Amino acid sequence: MEEGERSPLLSQDAGGQEPPLAGSSPLTSRHPGPAPWEDQARRAGLGGVLACCFPWGSSCLKCLIFLSNFVFSLLSLLALAIGLWGLAVKGSLGSSWGGPLPADPMLGLVLGGLAFSAVSLAGCLGALCENAFLLRCFSGGILAFLVLEAVAGALVVAFWGQLQDDLEHVLHMAITHYQDDPDLCFLIDQVQLGLQCCGVASYQDWQWNLYFNCSSPGVQACSLPASCCIDPWEDGASVNDQCGFGALGLDEDAAQRVVHLEGCGPPLLQWLHSNIWAAGGYAIVVVVVQGAELLLATQLVWALAVHKRAAESEGLSTGPPDSAPSTLPNWSRADWQVRRKTRAPGWGLGLQASPPLPGEVSE
Repeated sequence: MEEGERSPLLSQDAGGQEPPLAGSSPLTSRHPGPAPWEDQARRAGLGGVLACCFPWGSSCLKCLIFLSNFVFSLLSLLALAIGLWGLAVKGSLGSSWGGPLPADPMLGLVLGGLAFSAVSLAGCLGALCENAFLLRCFSGGILAFLVLEAVAGALVVAFWGQLQDDLEHVLHMAITHYQDDPDLCFLIDQVQLGLQCCGVASYQDWQWNLYFNCSSPGVQACSLPASCCIDPWEDGASVNDQCGFGALGLDEDAAQRVVHLEGCGPPLLQWLHSNIWAAGGYAIVVVVVQGAELLLATQLVWALAVHKRAAESEGLSTGPPDSAPSTLPNWSRADWQVRRKTRAPGWGLGLQASPPLPGEVSE
């Protein structure tokens, strides 16, 4: 090669220095500015903000959902255990295998505790494992509970007047079947002890019960339950079940020193009227908590979806889409310089082309 001729393999700049690597080389390409998936996440609104700050934002949502559902799952499992214990003590399930389900209040407690515990556990595991399927199941369960509660509230409001009118009939039926169901017996006793009353309209309503009726041949004839007594404990540690024996056979002057003469119908109706607003407030609090749980679960599912799309975009954007794959060996610049210094003598004489350095363009 002549002295004044410039070879593309030995190209140098005016100062005698080799030109730096071109910025457009695929080996050293750098893209200034934010990555494409970051722009996509920022354009996604609130979900994009959570996706960009996913470790921080998801931690708050996960902690709130996990802790709240953990508490609710414990309460639900406790209710389930109490219901199973009640059924086992009364033998309601042991005597009905293969038959219809027993009409027992404890069964409702078992079914309710089972449903709430399943939904709460789905929320716990979904938040802990970041499982979108479990979170969607949890959201669907909460939504179903909200619909059922709304229907129950609408029915109570629609039939509130009829429920008040039928209250005395319900109390009469409860007195008639007092000994038939332990749960009903416990409920009647608690009402009479709490309101300090006896019967529906008066203490004589216990004549409707076959065991307490004065014409009954049993030992409880003309008697009253211990919950009708003014002092059922009689200064003792336990209730005296015989405090109301023979009370129905006494006149009112003698009976009022032993038992309560007023019925439970008017006091119970007054108690319902005075506590209806408190019950409504509790129902509103439950609905608000469930709505907040539903909102948090939906937001976490949204954040998981945005984060998944951002991760997929990051995986697809590892290289410029318009650049072809490089066929050059994966050598450093020092390796290329050593290779050029030790190249064969034929190189540069036109006999064989020497591979250019990265960033250099051969003529």
